[in-house]
Parts: sequence; C-alpha cells; structure tokens
Amino acid sequence: MLALVRESGRAIYSSEKGRRCPTCGWPQAECRCSKQFDEALPTRITAVLRLEKKGRAGKSVTVVAGLPRNLAFLEALAKELKRACGCGGSVVADAVEIQGDQRARVRALLQAKQWLVKG
Repeated sequence: MLALVRESGRAIYSSEKGRRCPTCGWPQAECRCSKQFDEALPTRITAVLRLEKKGRAGKSVTVVAGLPRNLAFLEALAKELKRACGCGGSVVADAVEIQGDQRARVRALLQAKQWLVKG
C-alpha cells in the first residue's frame, strides 16, 4: 500500500481504497460531502425560473432554482425537463439548467405538477 499524507492528516493519494473525494478526502464510497444532497422533499415545492446569459459566451440558459437538495430528485427532474423541451441541460447544486430560453415550457410543466413557480 502506498499513501501520501498532508500535514493536516488528509490523504492526498492512497492505493488502498481506490478513488478519493477531492473535497473531503474520504474514499468515494464513504464520502461525507455527498450526504448533503439527501434532503427530504417538502410537500409543496416552490421553483424559481430565471434566464441567465452571463459567463456563457452569450448563450442563454433557463435555470430552475430553489429546489430541494436531493440528487435523485434533481436528476429525474432534469431528465424530464430535457425530454419535454427537446434540448440539453444539467444539474448544478440545488438547481437545474436547461439550454436556451425555455421558460414558457418549463413553467407549464411545473405548474402541471402543482408546484408554485416564481419568475
């Protein structure tokens, strides 16, 4: 077993357990920082829609923010929105980004789910 350790005691590299999380330094199977994405889903979800262009080389992105920090929920929502809008997108922290100005379509889909939509 090969291991390199910093002064703080956090392992930089180890051949013992495979890949390590770059944030907390624990093996990825036991990562502590991924636990923050297991928030419970509220009974009433409020979503905030906005259009962003800054930092994207002039391309517009529809952002659905204010969502619960639950990775499985966010990935399922992103997949559903991408399929309905016919475009790409991704999950970022507690938001879903959809390529292009898709606010009208996304608003209609979220309101059909009985969610409160702002913006």
